[in-house]
Amino acid sequence: MARKRKKIGIGIIGGGGIAQGAHIPGYQKVSDLCEIIAVADIVAATADSTAEKFGIKHAVTDYRKLLEMPEIDAVSICTPNYVHMEPTLLALKAGKHVLCEKPIAMNAIEARKMVDAATKAKKKLQVGYNSRFAPTNQLLKKYIDAGDLGEIYYARAQSLRRRGIPGWGVFIDKAKQGGGPLIDIGVHILDLTLWLMGHPKPVAASGVTYDKFGKRSDVVGFLGQWDYKNFTVEDFASALIRFDNGATIVLESSFVANIPEEVHTSTLCGTEGGATTSPLTIVKERHKSLQTFKPEIPGGNVNTHHAEVKSFVECIANDTEPIVTGEHGLMVAQIIDAIYESSEKGREVTIG
Repeated sequence: MARKRKKIGIGIIGGGGIAQGAHIPGYQKVSDLCEIIAVADIVAATADSTAEKFGIKHAVTDYRKLLEMPEIDAVSICTPNYVHMEPTLLALKAGKHVLCEKPIAMNAIEARKMVDAATKAKKKLQVGYNSRFAPTNQLLKKYIDAGDLGEIYYARAQSLRRRGIPGWGVFIDKAKQGGGPLIDIGVHILDLTLWLMGHPKPVAASGVTYDKFGKRSDVVGFLGQWDYKNFTVEDFASALIRFDNGATIVLESSFVANIPEEVHTSTLCGTEGGATTSPLTIVKERHKSLQTFKPEIPGGNVNTHHAEVKSFVECIANDTEPIVTGEHGLMVAQIIDAIYESSEKGREVTIG
């Protein structure tokens, strides 16, 4: 008779919205493989209420106590951006695997420390770029890897909200968030595009940022009204990113923009075909004609947050590489740093 495998013990660091809405339910959907042991939050009421809501045994206000628990094998870092690095470093040092919410850190310097710590500890470090787990994106990756699009030499990555400055959290505080839409939602579409293109090495970026709306009191908020007097991030950013293989990405991201509809997609141009990610559309030339088609797949309505958590647990159980590695998160951070620096200096900035 086969010996029953021990469940992977999970700790949750940060008991707020992303933990309650994504990570915790994700782990509980794979309860045959793992068990949530404890949740930590600096607000005692949040830690206690989250533990009670989800039936978690332990609630603490100091995540270091959570890391001391020998029954915990892995943690989810569900804290604001400025509290990503330290818990990750301490978790890895304590011998825990880490799933860190996106972006990996406030900047590439912090990200590098995290990647190096994971290598030293020989533990998994996965970054929460859940867009890759959408079935349509997984399918498009198969098309690309099979050569159906040929050489992808150009992409336009867009994550544009019309009136989407968050009215909660620290999203408008540069000191705690690192930036605005570029580092919050732009990183998602950038990571997806880099993955689809095979992660070519970035060499330079030229970027611009604007804050035309965030500091005004007369702008409507569709995600709640923010504190415009303390708005310190950009509300729009765009960039041209160049890679060592000659490919380029144009990246656009906004919290606020006077556009007719929100856009969250990547358009890929290849020598043998092209594609857009949302909705998935593929363009091919065949028999002297240009053909556009939209692949349909069963079971396409997947919660990508739950899928990323499941993938994280499985890579621990099977000792395999995470789909979204720390190195991938580092590459995104390097590009974002360069875009912000380019905007400040008014010129192209070299990466690496």
